[in-house]
Amino acid sequence: MNVNVRLIKKLYDDLDRTSRDRVDEAIARIVQTKKRGGKVVVVTGSGPNLHEGATTLIAELINKGVVDGVLTSSAVIAHEMAGVLDKVKRVDGRKLGIDERILPRGFTYEITVMDDLTVEKLKEEMPVDIELIQRAMQLPGDVIIKAAGNMGYPMGLRTERIAREVECLARMFGVPFEFIAGLGADERTMIGAGARKNVPVLVSVPQLIGGGMVGLCIGDAISLKQRSAMIAKILGEAGVIVESAIALSQEIHDGPFEVYTGHGIWSAWEGVRTFSLEGKTLIRIDLDPTLEEAWQAERKGGSVQEAINKGLPKTKFLKVPFRMEMSGFARLENSIPIREDIGIIWPIIGFRVADELGISLDFISYPQETPDGKKMREWIVDNIRILDKKVMYERTKELKR
Repeated sequence: MNVNVRLIKKLYDDLDRTSRDRVDEAIARIVQTKKRGGKVVVVTGSGPNLHEGATTLIAELINKGVVDGVLTSSAVIAHEMAGVLDKVKRVDGRKLGIDERILPRGFTYEITVMDDLTVEKLKEEMPVDIELIQRAMQLPGDVIIKAAGNMGYPMGLRTERIAREVECLARMFGVPFEFIAGLGADERTMIGAGARKNVPVLVSVPQLIGGGMVGLCIGDAISLKQRSAMIAKILGEAGVIVESAIALSQEIHDGPFEVYTGHGIWSAWEGVRTFSLEGKTLIRIDLDPTLEEAWQAERKGGSVQEAINKGLPKTKFLKVPFRMEMSGFARLENSIPIREDIGIIWPIIGFRVADELGISLDFISYPQETPDGKKMREWIVDNIRILDKKVMYERTKELKR
């Protein structure tokens, strides 16, 4: 994809002064960290990160050596296994004879729009009801782009079934589900890029239950203790952590083995390996205005820390609705809140970081509502392939047990 430098400049120029200053600071921290040989880790949520092309841009940044680790959700893994984004036709499932008790609200049933080559590939792996697909395509309904797999037939069902095979392989080799799936995933997905570049891409513990059977299989592939220790290692080695449209991040960026905000004290006491967020840059891209209020309150008078010191509920003390994750973020001296749309911020950060590091990007994301964003989403649908099960099995033969 060609980079529309003019659009990226406009996205930046349209930000208010505060956001521009913080974006500049975030870019400077990332570039400085990379130039001195440090590591950059990204923590993403699902939904918007997929639709805005952010996960695909992060995959590109993994491939180009900018991003050194990713923590994400099981839903993202499921969607990347199915090709990130796809087109589905939405019809009334009752007209196909499907039991309305299992249909979602509105009785909507989705059919994945696929080319003949993909259909033939799926038919080699599982029974595919071609007659059902043909009948659905003749019914009235809208064709939309959405997160791949998910509720669409047969791609969603295929992902559910493959998940059990991936879990079995992961347990056999003692590695995370995400790594095994990445061996067969498109290299323009985060898991695909991570597996090829030896960059860890893991689901965080609070984000395990999502993506249907995929989330359950990810959770069962390795123990929670092992997963938490691996996550702690990724964060412990990071110089910069970028959080992108994510909830429950306090339990991700500190967790059971982090000592600076306090939760890892007893692990350290007992001699377990821990890490500290002290001195790390934590960048958070989030539209929640309360994040800004909590961050400002701490900068102006240490209000968050004061509430903690006094054992007071932070919501009542600060007079704002308070998500727990804001506590750790606001108290970190090097935290940078960017209260903007990730669809706008990621292309700015991705392009400028790469430019300052002398790296040329082969993919860039754009806000999905823009003409370039619409083309980007079509490009993802047309170009990012579904997980290749044969390739996955072939590559596992190279692994040592």
